[in-house]
Amino acid sequence: MFELETWELLSYVVTVIGFPLAIGVFIFEQRKARENEEDEVYQLLSDNYQEFLKIALANPDLRLFSGEKAIELNQPQRERIAIVFEMLVSLFERAYLLLYCERMTPMQARRWSSWEDYMRDWCRRPDFRAALPALLKGEDPEFASYLEALAAKQG
Repeated sequence: MFELETWELLSYVVTVIGFPLAIGVFIFEQRKARENEEDEVYQLLSDNYQEFLKIALANPDLRLFSGEKAIELNQPQRERIAIVFEMLVSLFERAYLLLYCERMTPMQARRWSSWEDYMRDWCRRPDFRAALPALLKGEDPEFASYLEALAAKQG
């Protein structure tokens, strides 16, 4: 059988090589799990935006995506566009709270950049910018400041 010195040597090998390796594998697995969670959050938010686009598509009379100048809306149309804008701000706030942070990894920055592009596009609309003060009441203060600053740059 093995002598005491051999067992002692093997325990040193495990301590010197095996323990750090186990820590490395644990950290790698934790990082991978976190990336998977971030991917899932991003995908769910993207799915929500796709659902929003379907709603916009179902309301062509509001001309939400045409490059034309804003049209005169009747009362039911004004109510529908207010609801659409409310949904949109809610979705933007959720994206902000779940994806935005001061220091982002390159992948996090890419994900956030796509949402910031959506926000910029909507903030270019004069009617959306005009509705923002009312839409941002009661929203997260940091998000409200962020979207207001973004809108100011677009206007």
